[in-house]
Amino acid sequence: MGKVYFVSGIDTNIGKSYVTGYLARLWNEQGESTITQKFIQTGNVGYSEDIDLHRKLMGIDLTAEDKEGWTMPEIFSYPASPELASRIDNRPIDFDKIEKATTYLASRYATVLLEGAGGLMVPLTANLLTVDYVAEKKYPLIFVTSGKLGSVNHTLLSLEAIERRGIELATVVYNLYPQEADTTIQQDTEQYIRRYVTAHFPRATFITVPFIKD
Repeated sequence: MGKVYFVSGIDTNIGKSYVTGYLARLWNEQGESTITQKFIQTGNVGYSEDIDLHRKLMGIDLTAEDKEGWTMPEIFSYPASPELASRIDNRPIDFDKIEKATTYLASRYATVLLEGAGGLMVPLTANLLTVDYVAEKKYPLIFVTSGKLGSVNHTLLSLEAIERRGIELATVVYNLYPQEADTTIQQDTEQYIRRYVTAHFPRATFITVPFIKD
């Protein structure tokens, strides 16, 4: 079975999809068979816009697994947290279906990058947060942050939640997409978070994902 990494971040619109597609392309180029999966997609009907972005960044067409629904097992129409989106669509999240799809992909690929919905503390149900799901499944975490103002605060709060739940922090990704106008804050934030991760999570890797122009 392949390795499954959960991809989350400090917020929505932080570039998780961009990072997921970028890493999948990079690892495939390095010879590690990698596929991406969208944990729960909201704001779409019948397809996943995040999977579309992954494939564009990977430079490939939709895969057979995409067309068969394995990479986008749960889709809700309203662009909100999974908890709210499922209530609006009047349909509970089928976690067994998601896990079955993830297991299937892991049987076919060396690595599965499972991209979450929104930030790390986003509710999935009234009683379950994304971070608790990751802890329950014991997925190693790829955590995405950026150089926008406020990122240090959001990142450190998230890292405390990760540590408290005993989650394996595999990688912290400092995302340069989209480009920030104030590079002073961006550069200082990168150095601060890098030092913090080195001190508190010495086994985690820290990488910077560049902005790639179309």
